Amino acid sequence: MLAGRLTAIIYVLFPQQKEVTKLVLEHKKLNSLDDFFLPLSKRKETGIYFYRFNGFSDEIKTFLNKYYETALKSGVIIDDKIPNPTEPNLAYYEEIMGVDFQISVGFIAASLKKWLPRMNDSQRESVATAIYDSLDELRRAGKTDNMLKNAYIKFMCWLYYKFERITNQLGQDAIPKILYAGQISSYELMILSILAAAGSDVILIQKDADAAYLKLDASSSKSELYQADGLKAFPQDFSLKSFKAEVEQQASMAKLYGGADVIINCTNAWIEGKGLSDILTEPTLRGDDSKFFYNCFCRINGAEDRLTYSNELYQFQLSLKNSKRKLVIVNKEIPKPTPDEIAEINRSNYANANQLISNLQANIQIPSSKDIRGILVKAFVEVMEEEAAIPNINLNKLVNKAVYLLCWIKRYQASLYNNWQYPDVGCFIYMGGCKDANEALFLKFLAKTPVDVLILCPNLNSHCALSDDSLYEINNQTSVNVDTFPEQNGDLRIATAAYHAERDLDQIMYNDSVIFRDQQFSKANTITLQTMDREVKILWDTEIKYRPNFSTMDGVVNIPVVFSKMSGVPDKNTLEYWSTIKQMMTDDTIIVDHVPFILSTAPNPMKAHASEFFKNGKLQKNKIKSHPSYQYSFLREDRQDYILDKLETLIDQRFIKGTFENGTEYTIIATVLNLPKEVIRLIQNFDFTKKNPKLIYLSTTEAMMSLEDTIYVTFLNLIGFDVVFFVPTGYNIEGHFNKRLMEEHQIGEYMYDLQVPVWKTIPSTTPRNWVDKIFKRG
Repeated sequence: MLAGRLTAIIYVLFPQQKEVTKLVLEHKKLNSLDDFFLPLSKRKETGIYFYRFNGFSDEIKTFLNKYYETALKSGVIIDDKIPNPTEPNLAYYEEIMGVDFQISVGFIAASLKKWLPRMNDSQRESVATAIYDSLDELRRAGKTDNMLKNAYIKFMCWLYYKFERITNQLGQDAIPKILYAGQISSYELMILSILAAAGSDVILIQKDADAAYLKLDASSSKSELYQADGLKAFPQDFSLKSFKAEVEQQASMAKLYGGADVIINCTNAWIEGKGLSDILTEPTLRGDDSKFFYNCFCRINGAEDRLTYSNELYQFQLSLKNSKRKLVIVNKEIPKPTPDEIAEINRSNYANANQLISNLQANIQIPSSKDIRGILVKAFVEVMEEEAAIPNINLNKLVNKAVYLLCWIKRYQASLYNNWQYPDVGCFIYMGGCKDANEALFLKFLAKTPVDVLILCPNLNSHCALSDDSLYEINNQTSVNVDTFPEQNGDLRIATAAYHAERDLDQIMYNDSVIFRDQQFSKANTITLQTMDREVKILWDTEIKYRPNFSTMDGVVNIPVVFSKMSGVPDKNTLEYWSTIKQMMTDDTIIVDHVPFILSTAPNPMKAHASEFFKNGKLQKNKIKSHPSYQYSFLREDRQDYILDKLETLIDQRFIKGTFENGTEYTIIATVLNLPKEVIRLIQNFDFTKKNPKLIYLSTTEAMMSLEDTIYVTFLNLIGFDVVFFVPTGYNIEGHFNKRLMEEHQIGEYMYDLQVPVWKTIPSTTPRNWVDKIFKRG
């Protein structure tokens, strides 16, 4: 509600009249802060504005900056106090005006004509009437004539020495502006009210919401308090000078990234609070204001369901990749900048934080897009200014933070921002949570750019160092020990309870709706099932489409496969042991019964050309296909592409030790491009929804798997083969693996120097196999 009414009187002098006609203007309530900048003739309701501000926000900060600039050009700025008239000021007034004094509009108007000759008649009459009203109010309050005269002279001196520049603008269409910041006195309030009544806008900034001003003139209520949600109190040391210096500094920083022309982030305001599904929302469906890009900044603690957690994440990243979104996934920690990365950051010596930020931002360069560079520089400036505002922060420490941040920006910018076009939004997934303040700073930076930032903390006992007001957090009650994001192809491990998997399997096996055409799909990804040992036998002869976690999405099959190691011999019963293995030898099973299977010295026509097929960290697929030594050209085109895709994955995922370290990637290429004919035929026949091919690898002695054997079995796992190692000795055969890929099961006591039998002499059935014995069946 309007706190009161302020009357401004404007006199319009018509040439044919000797008297003036009075036009009374009422003080009107603002519709928006922009109304202050409208000329009198354009205002919805004719009037002036006299407002008090006892709190600020980003909106008010922007408004005050513009108001300050306007008052600087055509108004008056008062920072703290209006100086009282000095002795020379009073002496000059007495010399010009004498000592006469009367409380009447006529006397005051005549005095103003002599004292302030640039005012026109209507302005003079308006000011004279307003002065008279103020003096009359003082007289009614009991002030003596001498006190009234002193007040009158004070007003006249202030009008001359402080406000003379606007007295001839009062009541004009371009309304002058007065900006006052400080603890105002009663007489200062009166002069501001006089000028407002004569036709000037006034802003009064109160640093103390409980200031005595609130009690100064309650009866007349000549100003209105500006009210809005979310206002913060002005700091006690606030001054217009410091405010302007800060604004100018921000404007200087804004020039570094293009100022108001830069698209800014709308973070989380559009989300529904559903976490993964929010991030999967197409950027074009998030909002329609082209001044913003719409991104998500989210941390999910724990899991809704520990049994489905990994699979949900796997499906989530598949959806992201299928939508062609730029994606970066980091596990456990963001690798620290290397010495080479740090050396690439150009820096100097700095006297202050602003100089530091201004200089270091030049390290951010993205030639492919000027727009995205502006966004990145703005984000860098904002997060570094926040860091610089931390009390007692050391300038050298600030430099170190900035260098770390810039190293990570340069490391990931190609993956997240290359060829960026509005409204593209990439995605950065961090599994495990921030380990320190530097990582937290980097994620805060990313959240101010066109990137969805997802932090996953499935283990509720771990701590994430990130805290930010804009972060949306989802808290689940179940803790899961997962430290690696289940990425595409071979790296996903889904734990299953044995009874749960078997029950699901029974349900699915009798589901008539699971029907697919022959060879319907040409692309697939493998999911390695983390199983109980008895599940291996159950799943071995089960079609892929009936297995747990089988799915199809956008023409891609997710194949659940077995990749296991069986150590020991149940009850040391070798006959039953060999018989059980023979039962698993289907028509589509490859048997490796001597170690190593592929010798490094074995002839391989692809070795001589492997270096031609891998350049600048990329597999040259077209060059491989067109090479005269290429051996798979007789396969279906889509199956050739499938083999080369999995070869690329095997290299990129660094499953094999030495990849990108000692040239192992060339051995991988040569081995995969020289597979046995029987394996190639199985791959050609492989229908991704039916029974998959198998590999049984027997290791009965101390002989170690060769590097080529490790490549061979890992590639077949990626292709979709079930792979089972039978190792009666329990020896370590994983020497060339870079990470734990297979699941080991201890099925019995270790036995040594076993000889692989002649298989036709081994019966295919026994009274009870080792699976039955272990689980007491039958």
